Amino acid sequence: MAKYTIIAASALCFLTLVGSAYSQDRFFIEGTVYCDTCRTQFLTRVSEFMSGATVGVVCRERDAGAKVTFSKEAVTDANGMYSVAVDGDHEDEVCEVKLLKSSRADCSEVDTESHLEQASRISITNNNGIVSPVRTANPLGFLKTERLPECGHILLQLGLHEDGSLKH
Repeated sequence: MAKYTIIAASALCFLTLVGSAYSQDRFFIEGTVYCDTCRTQFLTRVSEFMSGATVGVVCRERDAGAKVTFSKEAVTDANGMYSVAVDGDHEDEVCEVKLLKSSRADCSEVDTESHLEQASRISITNNNGIVSPVRTANPLGFLKTERLPECGHILLQLGLHEDGSLKH
């Protein structure tokens, strides 16, 4: 009887160890994709969340070679939201979510200027003070071909010129 108790206790300890190690190294990257209807590079009240848009989560080594260590794509749901499961700790890597493919022909432009690049860096590690396995990426937006007519008024309400620059 003692033999079976030791085996059962050992099995339980082993399963607990495996379960906790697995759950600690699984992360979920979540975020939204929107159509930037005012071409401002930020959400406004007339921005539209996009279903069917594709994003990619990519992690690379920090060194000069920047070898890709993780890559996975996701498609947004009806509310413009996506979720990507990531296994493993990527503390020593640079991880980003990037726009890959729009679901709308009238809203498919991605700004290519390096300081406006549509990417959201995320920290995928347990060594950053975040207790939850969920990591929320900044919203990412495709630019609408022609901005909506009401955007000028919206920008004025925000204290911005029609070109998006700050009023003094």
